[in-house]
Amino acid sequence: MSTKEPGLDGRHRDEDGRISEKHGNTLVGTLRETYGPGFLPGVPPDTKLETIREKTGKSLSELVEEQHKK
Repeated sequence: MSTKEPGLDGRHRDEDGRISEKHGNTLVGTLRETYGPGFLPGVPPDTKLETIREKTGKSLSELVEEQHKK
């Protein structure tokens, strides 16, 4: 059974019910459209999410949570 209801941040759930993750090739500039222009300040907009994950060891959810704490 496949659900078409939106998940977290407009993402959709996979057939098994899990919310799909952002792809590693998503650019910081694209993420700023969702999370605001101040998301990941100092990081060039053409930087890939996978690069940020590798450097910080954090998931997108953790990065977003940090942003909201500021």
